[in-house]
Amino acid sequence: MPSKTIVTCAITGAVHTPTMSDALPVNPEMIADQAIEAAHAGATILHLHARNPENGAPSVDPEHFRYFLSRIRAETDAIVNISTGGSITMGIEERICPAKTFSPEMCSMNMGSMNFALHPLVTRYSSFKEDWEEPFLRGSENAIFRNTFGDIARVAKTLGGGHQIKFEHECYDVGHLYNLNFCLRQGMFEAPIFLQFVMGILGGIAAEVENLVFMKRTADKLFGRDYQWSVIGAGQQQMRLAAVSAQMGGHVRVGLEDSLYLEKGRLAGSNAEQVRLVREILERQGNEIATPAEAREMLGLKGADKVNY
Repeated sequence: MPSKTIVTCAITGAVHTPTMSDALPVNPEMIADQAIEAAHAGATILHLHARNPENGAPSVDPEHFRYFLSRIRAETDAIVNISTGGSITMGIEERICPAKTFSPEMCSMNMGSMNFALHPLVTRYSSFKEDWEEPFLRGSENAIFRNTFGDIARVAKTLGGGHQIKFEHECYDVGHLYNLNFCLRQGMFEAPIFLQFVMGILGGIAAEVENLVFMKRTADKLFGRDYQWSVIGAGQQQMRLAAVSAQMGGHVRVGLEDSLYLEKGRLAGSNAEQVRLVREILERQGNEIATPAEAREMLGLKGADKVNY
């Protein structure tokens, strides 16, 4: 069991759209402000996507990252984790472009292709702020989020080997753990690995405590003791699974990418609100929050002095 709990905050993502919450960061200024506030509230790692400042659509244009990355580095010591997920509509070369440009300490990596369905969200809204939102959501019904073994190998070589970036291995179902085990045996990654159990996305494993226990038991069987792990409880299970994860010796992830709510029926006013709440929950049950320096040591990161922003 780790001595400290790492809190990751996923600031904006590519799932939720501007109509869904006025608090969702949809331009570089909002992303910078909320990321910095979240770090000051106790977030150890900042998981970052970018948005097109014209309409809030998901973007992988490095110029849409540049402003908020420079501000985050200037005003916090938080670990930056740039997504290679981008959006389900993008190819792998597009999705890794920001990480290739800025060489952060960490990147996310989805460990398999999957259905990634958002279309049920359409029924909750009678109209949308931006023209792209409804087609984007509806189109996910027929979308496959591609991450083949060839894609994974390419990313591992380009970002892991070329930039010494550490991966947050996002596992949306138990099969993704076996995919990662195969990749480890092929020499694509080095221990200690960092697993992120992603639970509650339509197309992946449900956000239930029984499934979390099963995922953890499987990871123990495959990886022994030489790994760190964290949990995303998408939607209404966010805080519940965070509390259970920390009790089991894992780390936690919150943020408006994963849930727009602070509690049932109440939208969060910011990412920092969620960080403050999960920090209170964890500290009340006896967990201590890891500092960025402590997390860098736990995860074997290259250090903030070796990034390119």
